Formats: sequence, C-alpha cells, structure tokens
Amino acid sequence: MIRSKEAFLRKLEQELSFHPDCREIVAEYQSHLEEIIHERTFEMKDEQQIMSSVVERLGSPEEIASMWKEEAKVHPEKTSWMFVIINITLFLGGGLLTFIYHAFEWTWADALWLYLTDIPFLIILLYIGFWVFLGYEMGKEFGYQGKHLLKKTFTLALVPNLVLMALTVLRMIPYHWFSPLLNTPFIVTCIVLTALLYPICWMAYYWGRRASV
Repeated sequence: MIRSKEAFLRKLEQELSFHPDCREIVAEYQSHLEEIIHERTFEMKDEQQIMSSVVERLGSPEEIASMWKEEAKVHPEKTSWMFVIINITLFLGGGLLTFIYHAFEWTWADALWLYLTDIPFLIILLYIGFWVFLGYEMGKEFGYQGKHLLKKTFTLALVPNLVLMALTVLRMIPYHWFSPLLNTPFIVTCIVLTALLYPICWMAYYWGRRASV
C-alpha cells in the first residue's frame, strides 16, 4: 500500500528504471500527483485516503510502468511513416482528381470536383485536423520519445506541401486547372497555415502527452 507521495514516486522510479526517459516521466507524474493531492486535501484529511484516491486516478506505479512497457512495443517508425504516407496520398489523390477532371468527362469526377471546390476552407480545417491528430498521437503513444519522432515525421510529411507551394508561387503548374481555388486570399491563407502547422503539431503533441498520463 502506497502511504505517501514520496513512496509513490520512489516506487514509480524503480518500476520505470527500464525507460530511458525515466526521470522526465516521473517528474511529469509528480506534477499530476501534486495537483491531485492539492485537490483532495480540501476533501480528505487522512493522507492514506488521499493516496488511495491518487492511485485510483493515476493507477499504481506498477500499472503505470506496465502502460509504458506496452507503449514501448509500438513501433515508432511505422507510425511515423504512416502519417507521411497518408499526407503524400492526400496530395496524390488531389492531383489525380484534378487530372481526371480536366482530361476526362466523367460525371462523378465533375460532381466531386465541383463539390470540393465549393468548400475550400472546410477542406483546410479538416487538413489542419490531420496535423493535430499527428501531434496528438506522437505525444499520446510515445510520450517524451515522441519529441524527436514528431520533428522527423513533420519534416518528411511536409515535403509535398512545400513542393506544391513552390510550384504554385513560381507558376510552374497550369493555373487554369486550379482556377476555382488559386485566388490570392486562398493562396495567402495556405501559406500562413503552412507556417502555423509546426506550432499546431507541438501543441497537439503536448496535449497528447498530457492525455497519456
């Protein structure tokens, strides 16, 4: 039975000794532990009751360590490449649809093209959601290890964005193909949002890391 905050943290550090980020993880849990103790102090006076409440909310040190062991089994490279491939697929899919729309007179392609070009800002919001999910998953699944993975994944996944942006700004793509979208406000919005993707990812990462605790 855990009888004090110090005993909880000592046991947690012992159980997490296998993890390279043991100290950082324990420090994170110490912060949460102190928050819970502060909340419960107004409701409970007995330290044993407070610690029981802590264990009920956070889990025992053994349970927490078990969770981190399971997390370590998730292959980070596979997760990273999954997001990279998804982003590339989105761009290739958009490019293929554009080509089909202009090269063939297919009813379904016309209908889909007209629908999508009517909701550009909704598409942008959904796309931002993809990057939020990327950062959140890196934080939730890999914790502190996710920092380096997020940087790598973000850099690789952003390549299609930068290539398309460069081609657009340099007018190296047929503008008339994208005429419903390539207006000045939309281009400026895309450039600004691309610049904001990195901080958005990091905020989502910290959100995910906090949710994993």
